[in-house]
Amino acid sequence: METLINYFENIPSLHRSLILICGITFFWLLEGAIPLFNFNYKKWEHALPNLFFTGTTVIINFALAFLLLNTADWVTANDFGLINWLPEMPLWLYVLLGVLFLDFFGAYLAHLVEHKVKPLWMVHLVHHTDHKVDTTTANRHHPIESVIRFVFTLLGVFLVGTPIGIIMLYQSLSLIATQFTHANIKMSSKIDKLISYVLVSPDMHKVHHHNLLPYTDSNYGNIFSIWDRLLGTYKELDRDKIVYGVDTFPDEVTNSSLKELLKQPFQGYRKPTNLEELN
Repeated sequence: METLINYFENIPSLHRSLILICGITFFWLLEGAIPLFNFNYKKWEHALPNLFFTGTTVIINFALAFLLLNTADWVTANDFGLINWLPEMPLWLYVLLGVLFLDFFGAYLAHLVEHKVKPLWMVHLVHHTDHKVDTTTANRHHPIESVIRFVFTLLGVFLVGTPIGIIMLYQSLSLIATQFTHANIKMSSKIDKLISYVLVSPDMHKVHHHNLLPYTDSNYGNIFSIWDRLLGTYKELDRDKIVYGVDTFPDEVTNSSLKELLKQPFQGYRKPTNLEELN
């Protein structure tokens, strides 16, 4: 464990880039071999706006990385933060708790707030208006959202007290997890269900991409599913009933245009309808 943390404390930028590229490539190929849904689409054409947003996310995170480093150095030097106030524990438990709590503040809480605060929902909408969810959807985030997510991650580092090694480990795990949960791959429902008791599984997250409430406002987890289960935001829906997108923004052509997606956060506010309103 000490060797692992030492590696992530000094992980080269090239290695971080390779994790991203290799992850997308692996799940891209897997989608072709065992697809969950047989999408009738030009995969590269669909991927282009998503890969653009992946690029902007990478640029923003690299540009602001010094804030993470400085915050991590400060909490470490001052023995500040939740995991540093707990009784002495084995390194593996220290790392696990650090990743677990970072996942809450940097991902679950950020995601929940984006769905509940009207202007933030309009920014997050770009992620939800993909009608063909696949592994490239994982980082389909408007640049404004990338900044918002970074702020929540920074808050998590400060409150949890995580050193830079744990932060880099968490971000690498998060990257792989999101590519996995968005990937259009078919796996056994029983295995998926088993995974979902601890980790976010593909079926669990795809419920979140259903186009109607209350499913859109559920399953906010990123790596760990326990936050949804503990806080009452966990929901299930048969995979065959899932319809991707947002019902109040149904135009797939518009939602596939990079120009329109960049403007999407500034459109009039329309929240997905509740199932009860359709009856």
